[in-house]
Amino acid sequence: RHGHRPIALVGGGTGLIGDPSGKESERPMMSTERLAENLAGLRGQLGNFLDFDAQDGAMLLNNADWLTATSLIDFLRDVGKHFSVNAMVARESVRRRLEEREQGISFTEFSYGMLQAFDFKTLHDRHGCTLQLGGTDQWGNILDGIDLIRRDSGGQAHGMVFPLLQRSDGKKFGKSEKGNVWIDEALTSPYDFFQYWLNVADDDVSTLLQRFTFMEIPEIAEIVQSSAAEPAARIAQRALAQAVTKLVHGERKAASAESAGQVLFGKGTVRDLDEIQLDTVFSSTPRSTITRSQLAEGISLVDVLMTTDLFDGRGKATRGIKNNGVAVNDVKVADTAAVITADDLLFNTHLVLRRGKKTYRVVEVVEGEPAAGR
Repeated sequence: RHGHRPIALVGGGTGLIGDPSGKESERPMMSTERLAENLAGLRGQLGNFLDFDAQDGAMLLNNADWLTATSLIDFLRDVGKHFSVNAMVARESVRRRLEEREQGISFTEFSYGMLQAFDFKTLHDRHGCTLQLGGTDQWGNILDGIDLIRRDSGGQAHGMVFPLLQRSDGKKFGKSEKGNVWIDEALTSPYDFFQYWLNVADDDVSTLLQRFTFMEIPEIAEIVQSSAAEPAARIAQRALAQAVTKLVHGERKAASAESAGQVLFGKGTVRDLDEIQLDTVFSSTPRSTITRSQLAEGISLVDVLMTTDLFDGRGKATRGIKNNGVAVNDVKVADTAAVITADDLLFNTHLVLRRGKKTYRVVEVVEGEPAAGR
């Protein structure tokens, strides 16, 4: 936005080593095949944020290109001579490993800081890179790079770090931690992505709006204030979900994710969803099956319910229908003798059953013999 040329550096080389960045366990080493697979997907993902196609646009580089081409002797002679083991051992991330873990720290992880410093020096020498950005856990490694550039060629470089975003349990909000969202929709659908931000805690939403959107500070303050006055409306969370989902997945998918989510909260019905939205919204909902031949003859709603775990027995299912507690595709059915036919299907393939207000099950139509519920 200010005319600088970003360099997105992926760790095809350092990913084989691991970083002693305060984690409780050492990072598992990836195979070269797994690394290649990961790297192949990054350009498309980062392309949502950076322009790699312009003449002086962003660059996507892989540190394996120089780390795997440098011999051990050359590395020790040109890089290792500038590092003090005393200073490296005193580094908090290393010291914590030495003090708190029985197995200590491996030499591979211990050498990570030198490799990252070498990365910075290489980018400085080849591309004129003078600023490295990262999380606060990379502060020492970034300083090592600045110092290596100064010692080796007298060059000047800079570092900028950002406080790590932590979850409510105190763990880092990062790609290698559990329970987080991904920008790749194959791993986190746009719907689930939208819902994640919609459900963040009130105490966190202001910080997240500042971190992950381009809204101005006065606008954020106004949104948070309005949200505090009407907390049930989740005004700030919705603004956050809209902005971040639009940034990551585009305006069309963000709007689709929002409208799909509203169906589950009474603003519309499942019949308003398109086929993709239906599959996305109920992607984690338990499913069962009935056959096309059963539908041709007509199958009782009670029999359909018995393919699911909504009711424990036919008697309870019948009473549930009679008590107006069962809906088919968001339409309540009170007739205990109701029969389901192909005309009731959504997209000729699915039924959405609901018990009460929020308990959903999906029934799929298949060819062949009926399958047990799952």
